Amino acid sequence: MDHGLEQGGSETCVLVDDQDRVVGTAPREACHRDPGLMHRTVHVVVMNRRGEVLLQRRSIRKDVCPGRWDTAVGGHVRPGEDHEEAARRELREELGLEGLPLVWVGRMKVETPWETELVGVFITVHDGPFSPDPEEIEELRFWKKEEVETSVGDDRVTPGLAREISLLKRCGYW
Repeated sequence: MDHGLEQGGSETCVLVDDQDRVVGTAPREACHRDPGLMHRTVHVVVMNRRGEVLLQRRSIRKDVCPGRWDTAVGGHVRPGEDHEEAARRELREELGLEGLPLVWVGRMKVETPWETELVGVFITVHDGPFSPDPEEIEELRFWKKEEVETSVGDDRVTPGLAREISLLKRCGYW
């Protein structure tokens, strides 16, 4: 099975253009240092039945935005995977969840000084329990939407979270 790893254990990222067409691959480390290497990622927004959104506090060992609050599930699309396959894999790896219905929300481009991601966003509903991966996640909790919105822009959350909220609002999911 291809785990998206290059020789030596480095994760391989799928490089894309603005229309999400594959233009190549590059090691994760290169993609996280060069905003010119736009790469394909997925996020899964997890809501509970009360309409609260599940956020994860990223591990302090992460190379990008360590210790910041972010979407519950996120990761790179591996070579040969489509967005939904990657979303399901990340749900399983990060939260221990399988078989949930996923709804495609859309794509968003997230640009920072260190990287550029073209993110495919899905949404699902689940109240828990969860089995968070301690290598990836420091903390996991549901937030009220208003609480998330007031946190956007401060150092506690990732830069992409505001873009994701805007996408969810435009699509009627927020």
